Amino acid sequence: MKRVLSILVFVVLLASCGGKSENTMTVSGNVKGLKKGVLFLQHFQDSALVVIDSIEIQGNGSFAFSHEVMEPEIFYLYLDKQDNNTINDRITFFGEAGEITINTQWNTFDLNPEILGSKSHDKMEEFNEMMSNFSIREIELLQLGTLEEYQEDSLKLDSVQRLIDRNIISSYRYALNFGLMHGDSYATPYLMSTVADVVNPKYLDSVYGLLEPEVASSKYGKALKEQLESSK
Repeated sequence: MKRVLSILVFVVLLASCGGKSENTMTVSGNVKGLKKGVLFLQHFQDSALVVIDSIEIQGNGSFAFSHEVMEPEIFYLYLDKQDNNTINDRITFFGEAGEITINTQWNTFDLNPEILGSKSHDKMEEFNEMMSNFSIREIELLQLGTLEEYQEDSLKLDSVQRLIDRNIISSYRYALNFGLMHGDSYATPYLMSTVADVVNPKYLDSVYGLLEPEVASSKYGKALKEQLESSK
């Protein structure tokens, strides 16, 4: 009898663990202040945005999703607050196997969410933050050039334009250096594809050539290669 019970316990434990593997991504967290709504886990599949899973929120903003991933890729956490407004309700994050935590608030859902546990997402955030700084600097310079004292002085206006050009070149250099230094990150080919239209393809070819084999053969590695080949 004891032997039978031991076997039953083992089977139950095995079944409880069977749902997860080394490729399992668990996304959990809390949408603070959310009382009612539906939360969706989404990603692109064959160029279409598809729903992987969903959970209905009733009085508690805590959530948890599990999904098998073969490699890191972009996922989306979409919140339907059932307020007939689809604006600003989607969080973009780089998902990968392991435990990922996303904490945010219902009324500022996609504004500065806390995302922890994804090395690929950390790299994407690092890149995006720096590129955002370049964009902010460009806006500041453009606004400076609209001032009356600059509009009436061609020398001052030319100096502003040179600063703008220098800022743009610096952003390209940063992007390329980032790619060259992070050939082991699955985020790299995805991020390089976002600047492929403005950066000389021969430089991005160098970045692609330094990608680790598993990264180069990934979903975004293949997409970057196709993008580079189509630009030649």
